[in-house]
Amino acid sequence: MTVAVSVHNAVKSYGRNRVLDGIDFSARAGAVTAVIGPSGSGKSTLLRAINHLEKLDSGYVRVGGELIGVRLHRGRLKELPERAILKQRARIGFVFQNFNLFPHLTILDNIVEAPVVTQKTNLTQAGEHARALLAKVGLADKADAYPRQLSGGQQQRVAIARALALRPRLLLFDEPTSALDPELVGEVLAVIAGLAREGTTLIVVTHEISFARQIADHVVFLDGGRIVEQGPPSQVLDAPRHDRTREFLSRVG
Repeated sequence: MTVAVSVHNAVKSYGRNRVLDGIDFSARAGAVTAVIGPSGSGKSTLLRAINHLEKLDSGYVRVGGELIGVRLHRGRLKELPERAILKQRARIGFVFQNFNLFPHLTILDNIVEAPVVTQKTNLTQAGEHARALLAKVGLADKADAYPRQLSGGQQQRVAIARALALRPRLLLFDEPTSALDPELVGEVLAVIAGLAREGTTLIVVTHEISFARQIADHVVFLDGGRIVEQGPPSQVLDAPRHDRTREFLSRVG
């Protein structure tokens, strides 16, 4: 098994509130890992720690075998310079709950911006790739539109295309449908399912249990900053072993 992501004894607190309490897990390359759990269980913090948007109090993350955000120096982990962290982060796609598109840029320019600025990609090449990505997410005709002219579902599909523009080794999704009206959820989930079929390594924080059942290779159930249960969907979602997992699924399933 080729490991794409490994999290080792991740601990993160905000004041007295320990949000991550010794998390250990790994995600296989080319697989889809779904992270589920109640609000406040640490799901988003875990995701943000993977690309070092959140700095861990202790523990560490590796992506493709490379330490993220830190380096080992004389037996201790030291924070990397910001420029080095940004370079690492550019190889880890992140799709947020609320799209985070630049309102003053066209859809095409939203997608072209990062490859040109962070990877010094030729503008013409970046534009061609951006148009191909818009076609991939079903928005080839929206290149010249502005975010305000698109529905929430369309904006989230643009956000996915933007994340793909950097050709990341890993894609992280933080509740990608939570800000959408119910009738728009399906179009975003269809794009994510398509990426899964292509063998893209995905980690998806989601409250869509049926979606997790359909696309995930591995499910992680978090509660109180700890992994209560993890395994294939057939076990965690359909035959959970832990009382807390059963209780959670009875309320949301």
